[in-house]
Amino acid sequence: MKKIVGLVVLLVFVQQLANAQKNSIEWHSFEEVIEKTAENPKMILVDVYTDWCGWCKKMDRNTFTDPKVIAYVNENFYAVKLNAEDRKKKFEFKGEEYNGQTMARQMKVRSYPNFVIMDSAMESITQLPGYREPDNFVSSLKSLLENFAH
Repeated sequence: MKKIVGLVVLLVFVQQLANAQKNSIEWHSFEEVIEKTAENPKMILVDVYTDWCGWCKKMDRNTFTDPKVIAYVNENFYAVKLNAEDRKKKFEFKGEEYNGQTMARQMKVRSYPNFVIMDSAMESITQLPGYREPDNFVSSLKSLLENFAH
C-alpha cells in the first residue's frame, strides 16, 4: 500500500512539473540558441536585466507569467535571459568570448529591462526598452515579426 501511495505522489509531482514547464517561457542560453537556430530558424528574444531592477522583476512576475505571452514567445522565439552585470558566466558567441556584462555592452543596452530582438542569423535588429504589460508586449512582438520575419 505504501508503494502505491508513493507511486501516486510521484506521478502527481511529475505531472505538475510537466504542466509548470508548459506554463512558463522556455529560457535558453546563447549556446543553446545557436544550436537551435541551426536546426529550426527562429528569431531570438533576449531579456536583458539586472538583479537590482524593479521593473525587470515586475516583468518576470506579471508579463512573463501571462499565458498569452508564454504561448506567443515559446511559439515564435528562442528566449534568452541575460544579466547585464554578470561578469562570471562566460560563453562563446560568433567566435568571441563574452559574459553578461560584455554582451549587454556589445548589444548597446543602456536601460533595463530591455528586450533585444535578433534575427535567426543572430544579428540584432531592434530593441524594446522598458517595462511592458502583457498585451502590449505581445502586440509589440507581433509587429516586429510582421516587419522583420523572413
